[in-house]
Amino acid sequence: MGDGMKPYQELSREELLTLKEELEKAYEEEKAKGLKLDMSRGKPSVAQLDMGMDIFDVLNAESDMTSMEGIDVRNYGVLDGLTEAKHMMADIMGVSAEQVIVYGNASLNVMYDAVSSAMTHGVMGHTPWCRLDKVKFLCPAPGYDRHFAITQHFGIEMITVPMTPQGPDMDMVERLVAEDESIKGIWCVPKYSNPQGYTYSDETVRRFAHLKPAAGDFRIFWDNAYAVHHLYDEEERQDKLLEILGECEKAGNPDMVYEFASTSKISFSGAGVAAIATSKANLECIRKTLTIQTIGHDKINQLRHVRYFKDFEGIKAHMRKHAALMRPKFEAVENVLDRELSGLGIGQWTKPRGGYFISFDSMEGCAKAIVAKCREAGVVLTGAGATYPYGRDPKDSNIRIAPSFPTPEEMRMATDLFVLCVKLVSVEKLLGE
Repeated sequence: MGDGMKPYQELSREELLTLKEELEKAYEEEKAKGLKLDMSRGKPSVAQLDMGMDIFDVLNAESDMTSMEGIDVRNYGVLDGLTEAKHMMADIMGVSAEQVIVYGNASLNVMYDAVSSAMTHGVMGHTPWCRLDKVKFLCPAPGYDRHFAITQHFGIEMITVPMTPQGPDMDMVERLVAEDESIKGIWCVPKYSNPQGYTYSDETVRRFAHLKPAAGDFRIFWDNAYAVHHLYDEEERQDKLLEILGECEKAGNPDMVYEFASTSKISFSGAGVAAIATSKANLECIRKTLTIQTIGHDKINQLRHVRYFKDFEGIKAHMRKHAALMRPKFEAVENVLDRELSGLGIGQWTKPRGGYFISFDSMEGCAKAIVAKCREAGVVLTGAGATYPYGRDPKDSNIRIAPSFPTPEEMRMATDLFVLCVKLVSVEKLLGE
């Protein structure tokens, strides 16, 4: 129905009414199929998880359980992670192993800890945030709902910053951090961003490194979740991200960044390895808290990961297998969207080269209704508004599509239903105006 049709805005009322009738009939037919598909979260598929099952064969009852430095990984000790695990995580982030602390299974935990610690004990000798009248965070949006959930949980005021294909609106970021010392941080997913799949430009990264925040304890929360998550094997089709810690060092702002990463979407989600990379001064501050908080994270899991992947080439080879499973799903979605919605003036979408999401923007005021219609017919999407602070999308237009979990065939069926709902809601909107 997308082909050969003029934009919906140019259709007469009669044409719109006829179209509405056709679309309603098609929607009832789709509903009768009894679909049950969940595209709400960026979960790896069963096939992706199956691919890494042989990681369990690298350690067994006969295995040597000592690290490269002769540490028995079954015992207490090594607060900040095995040296070889630091190297593994450093390679993923493109930093040096000296800048890394290795944690448990998920980076979300580490981000929560960083905010929690700043609230209760302050950052490097600064006043704990809980003692201040106001604490604010910048939130590039659309963005990652779990980031926003953390700051909301601590009662931190969130300020929406618009996203562009080059990254957050840096004019706004620079102005706000320079004039308001209650702004203590900014959430960033700098590579293949959630949900748009954008990668920050070199200029954006340099402008971050040169920020002049009014707050001495301002931190950039750099969640490099998709550092090695390309959809294409050819280098020229992969996004490159400038390494921010080095840029901050050059700019004389060495302590401004906390960078996070994990193997959650490399090995297993929920049983991976997470890490933070930051400056020497920040690391010292973090270690003081860690000493109280834990006797050390799961070193057996760290050793298992290192022995399985061996080196960065091993990680890249494994990620090519992920890409081979992900690519057809992304392409299935994009093909249906291109075929059915191009030129109709009722939606725009991103075409990422990596990561886990496609971001779709409907006509203003339609996202909630589209998501509800999809759910009614058996396809669950991320809640409309979830990609904005407080769940409030001012235009009610952004929808996050997560293609990873269903099969390519299910993805195509789900997208067929999705475009039908987009058309139907758009027609209803235009008829109501």
